[in-house]
Amino acid sequence: MSNTDRMGNAAEDAKGKAKEGFGKATDDEQLEAEGKFDQLKADAKDKVEDVKDAAAEKYNDLTDRNKE
Repeated sequence: MSNTDRMGNAAEDAKGKAKEGFGKATDDEQLEAEGKFDQLKADAKDKVEDVKDAAAEKYNDLTDRNKE
């Protein structure tokens, strides 16, 4: 997994936190909800990337054993 993907997810999470905070400060429930949703999307994307990393690691382990 590329660090670019992780950085993009972190940026989306930060944007969501900012939206949520601004929504709370201005009593804008819709903006607050959008911020929470952005954070959930970023978290879900990180989880998908974790699964991809684990699968790639497992594949590499298996293919290294087959070379011996």
